[in-house]
Amino acid sequence: MAEAALRRRQEIPVNAPTEPLARRQPLPVDLLGALRERFGERCSTARAVCEQHGRDESPFDPVPPDAVVYCESTEDVADAVALARTHGMPVIPFGAGSSLEGHLLAVQGGISLDLTRMREILRVDAADLTVTVQAGVTRKQLNEALRHEGLFFPIDPGADATLGGMAATRASGTNAVRYGTMRENVLALTVVVADGESGSRVLRTGTRARKSSAGYDLTRLFVGSEGTLGVMTEVTLRLYPLPEAVSAAVCHFPDVDAAVRTTIQVIQLGVPIARCELLDVNAVRAVNAHDRLGLRESPMLLMEFHGSPAGVAEQAQTVESIAAEHGGEGFEWATTPEARTRLWTARHHAYLSALQMRPGCRAVTTDACVPISRLAECIGATVAEVDASGLPYFIVGHVGDGNFHVGYLIDPQRPEEFETAERLNRQLVARALRLEGSCTGEHGIGLHKMGFLLDEAGADGVALMRGIKRALDPDDILNPGKIFAR
Repeated sequence: MAEAALRRRQEIPVNAPTEPLARRQPLPVDLLGALRERFGERCSTARAVCEQHGRDESPFDPVPPDAVVYCESTEDVADAVALARTHGMPVIPFGAGSSLEGHLLAVQGGISLDLTRMREILRVDAADLTVTVQAGVTRKQLNEALRHEGLFFPIDPGADATLGGMAATRASGTNAVRYGTMRENVLALTVVVADGESGSRVLRTGTRARKSSAGYDLTRLFVGSEGTLGVMTEVTLRLYPLPEAVSAAVCHFPDVDAAVRTTIQVIQLGVPIARCELLDVNAVRAVNAHDRLGLRESPMLLMEFHGSPAGVAEQAQTVESIAAEHGGEGFEWATTPEARTRLWTARHHAYLSALQMRPGCRAVTTDACVPISRLAECIGATVAEVDASGLPYFIVGHVGDGNFHVGYLIDPQRPEEFETAERLNRQLVARALRLEGSCTGEHGIGLHKMGFLLDEAGADGVALMRGIKRALDPDDILNPGKIFAR
């Protein structure tokens, strides 16, 4: 099954490298025996379990690992990595399985390290606005625990992802326009690396201090490394006070361009908006059908404002005035927690809602990010291209920070549709790079964007990344075949 999936990938032009990625070796009997002796029933080779750990939300077919180990501590991870390194077998960290670029696919076989049982909130320091958690804690679990402290963790990628996975992919999401991304909000890490005489080492990077000038910034080296440099087991995060007042609003526009230009003006005027999300007419139609919202089916901005009651009112009034200048109308306010939750749940369901608009389809998603001043140009050209292609699609975007996603809805039984989606994706990324943007604002590279990384970072930049990889993972066992081919 794994070999068939890889052959399918190589038959259709995609942006991953063209050389074979599969260097699968059978799982050594001695290694399997050692894993079972150390982990007992927490080591599984059951087909269903392995298949579950070999798929994510990417357009690629599942490529399962040879075994799954359920870890419950940093010591478990260190022991599993050491055993795998002794036998030269790959290790792929697994969180919620919600990544979108093939990060979890075991293209070279090996062992999936499932961290979902590492769900302990280790330390809450309300006075310092920090928290330390195990990597398997999810964002919803954390915020539920923090609610009674009057605090919250704002990074919200939509899926109820694990915080370790969010750090590994440098996730962001709907709140990034005000609170930043995981890069700005991770203070310290505990990471297992695959070097040292014992086969693995436990590193602790960073501190709970808000700033430091002590040597290289190892914490941010690991944040966004997608499991290729080490396995994160504990994460220390910044927290924020729950805002005194919160208000959400939707506003409808005659076209996507008007919505985007409204966003640009809001950001350029320095309005401290907390969230600013774009849904095109296809996305609005999908969430209406899925969540029975009854929204007007036109391009829409979904916004949220945080602060004091007076501050929130002032922000909202300013944005409403700007929107009116661009043809925005039908402002609808959601001031109760229930009404806000209903709107934001629908936004987070946009991806799954769109899939239901074409039963049996799969989505090829893009993740371009451009300077805010170039956003209208980038989205406008993208809409023209995809409309001309005839492929069904939807657009959602964290447009407050220049990041947007096109979801191409393809029939998996029609390879020509996958090829069209990949062509459109390549054109979009090339445009974003010409506009001094990035091929990925938050999804990461994984398998799907390796060629784009070369375009963005250049050969010298990628060579330096490879050198860092070799230094921390000399045997290339940590999620090999991702970000770049060795």
